[in-house]
Amino acid sequence: MPWNMKDYPASMKNLDPLIRKKAIDIANALLDDGYLDDRAIPIATSQAEKWYDDASAEEKKDFQKAKAPQKNDSHEHDKNAKKLMNADVQVKYHEDKWLVISENASQASDTFDKKEQAVERAKEIAKNKNSSVKVYKQDGTLQDTFDYS
Repeated sequence: MPWNMKDYPASMKNLDPLIRKKAIDIANALLDDGYLDDRAIPIATSQAEKWYDDASAEEKKDFQKAKAPQKNDSHEHDKNAKKLMNADVQVKYHEDKWLVISENASQASDTFDKKEQAVERAKEIAKNKNSSVKVYKQDGTLQDTFDYS
């Protein structure tokens, strides 16, 4: 069920209004891509909080001025969304960074300087997706697997 700024999940009630707006926007896009409510809400909330922490003051100001998300907003469909929704999450080393990336995804969802940070983020994502985490060593060999399905 899509949401708007007046009708949203109870778990978003205590979020900062700008984070809530972003979370609703992300959650509606996830629903449009076929995610179920109980999976879209925590993923959207987590991503909105991360966006808020990383966004510049100008980005926040622009988003605050943007039209509020509506229940009937159309979103660009991602043809890989259904595959990625259940895909395992991988932690890989690439060009001096640790990447958190879903299996078969074209780009990483996060990058970190420290492997431990990447593993923690991957676990958080995998728990939300009910999937697994595959942690690779710097040389590309599999080091560890964590199952959250």
